Amino acid sequence: MRAPLRRLWLKVHRWSGLTLGPILALTALLGAVLVVALPLDRYTHRALFVANPAASSADAGQAALPLEPLRQRLAAEFGPDANFTLRPPRQPGDTLWVLVRGQWEGTLYLDPATGMEQGRRGTHEGAYNLLFELHSSLLLDDTGKGILAFVALSYLFLLVTGLVLWWPVRWPPSLRITLDRGLLRGLFDLHRTGGAVLGLLIAVSVATGAYMAWRPLGGFISQALGQQPVKPPVIAKGAGTGPKLPLDELVARAQQAFPGQPIGYIQVPGKAGRPMRVRFRLSDDPHPNGIGSVWLNPVTGEVLAARKWQDLDAGNGAVAVIYPLHTGELGGVPHQVLTALLGLALGGLGLSGVWLWWRRRTERQRPRAPQIHSTT
Repeated sequence: MRAPLRRLWLKVHRWSGLTLGPILALTALLGAVLVVALPLDRYTHRALFVANPAASSADAGQAALPLEPLRQRLAAEFGPDANFTLRPPRQPGDTLWVLVRGQWEGTLYLDPATGMEQGRRGTHEGAYNLLFELHSSLLLDDTGKGILAFVALSYLFLLVTGLVLWWPVRWPPSLRITLDRGLLRGLFDLHRTGGAVLGLLIAVSVATGAYMAWRPLGGFISQALGQQPVKPPVIAKGAGTGPKLPLDELVARAQQAFPGQPIGYIQVPGKAGRPMRVRFRLSDDPHPNGIGSVWLNPVTGEVLAARKWQDLDAGNGAVAVIYPLHTGELGGVPHQVLTALLGLALGGLGLSGVWLWWRRRTERQRPRAPQIHSTT
């Protein structure tokens, strides 16, 4: 590559990295921390995630907890317009979670046998929730998600410019990292070689993060493939008013569409005229929470739609794979370890790039000692 063109690529890469690198590094390091923080949070707050052994054993022979009295109790406490999402226990001994969205937002943790509350936590309460909000939205809600999506997609530009600068004249390339010639040289080699070797793997994690942060990307993908996005069904005007059927009956009707399949979430709308959704964790669904869904009219019990993840358009259906691919749940513990290491690597690339620029800038500004010329 000619020297003027190389200098141009270097400037583009450097200033893009200095502008976006700190945000990339922050979100990447937070993502790596979250992989470890999730099991740590559940271990240190067992009262929230493990059902009360005494109460559960005492009621072990009773039928499943009735859901309609629970819904009425929640509506009385949080208001009739509040939305509730019930997460049934995934493993024996798990608590029943209720995500509340209303005047108060957070999660209740209930004993699944008795319905007794074991604890609650607001959306922004606790170290794990704070880390997650920072990682997913920079504490700026939808605005932060848009910023993160832009920054994540810009990483692909940084990757291209970095590969152009790294691209060797002769192959195979040298991947040597020199660590015995000072910290500056060692970090430069790590930044240059690490970015080239791990760049594509990091790009997968970053691109999936951008997809989840800014959901309109799914619509763009479907439109690019000539598909119309599959939207949730709606209730005809006037057909959603009136008293709602018992929640247990509605769930039973949804289970008829996917008999014998475990339920991932039960989404109960508060306002009238909105459909109820039951998500199932089907055996062929790679999403850990399942996105196969049944929508019902909560007043009449009519099944409005029943769709598996394969029935969705490419943009929306891709969530089934993109979500576990980003979180590391697709490949189990080895994948989660790899996800954490890639997060640390991206954080290191961003911080090392800023540090290298600062060190070279300060060295150029440092006054040089005057030269003494001999007069003999």
